[in-house]
Amino acid sequence: MNGAIVVMSGMVRNQTDGKPVVALEYQAYAPMAIHVFQQIAVDIRQQWPDVSHIVIHHRTGKLTVGEISVLVAVGCPHRSEAFSACQYAIDTLKHNAPIWKKEHWEDGSTSWVSIGACEVDC
Repeated sequence: MNGAIVVMSGMVRNQTDGKPVVALEYQAYAPMAIHVFQQIAVDIRQQWPDVSHIVIHHRTGKLTVGEISVLVAVGCPHRSEAFSACQYAIDTLKHNAPIWKKEHWEDGSTSWVSIGACEVDC
């Protein structure tokens, strides 16, 4: 039985480095993203064997300020392991999952944000 369920939900913020943002647009290579999410779950269960439940979900498409873009939830008998596993999941997802983010600025301009393992020097 779970004594702790830790939930991390990431929301679209209204600014980046002080510059007003009106929306974020996410694109993903879904088959690989799902594989990464599954591997994160395997890794968590190896490192924290008491973890009983893991949920990882990342939205795609255009999201406005205040909308939830990513959700990670971990159930475990003890809060310490649940917090650690949840942090591992979100940190690993942000670094390894093939998910790209485009910022939509208040002035109408847009820019892609470089992310983790998807960066390539050509």
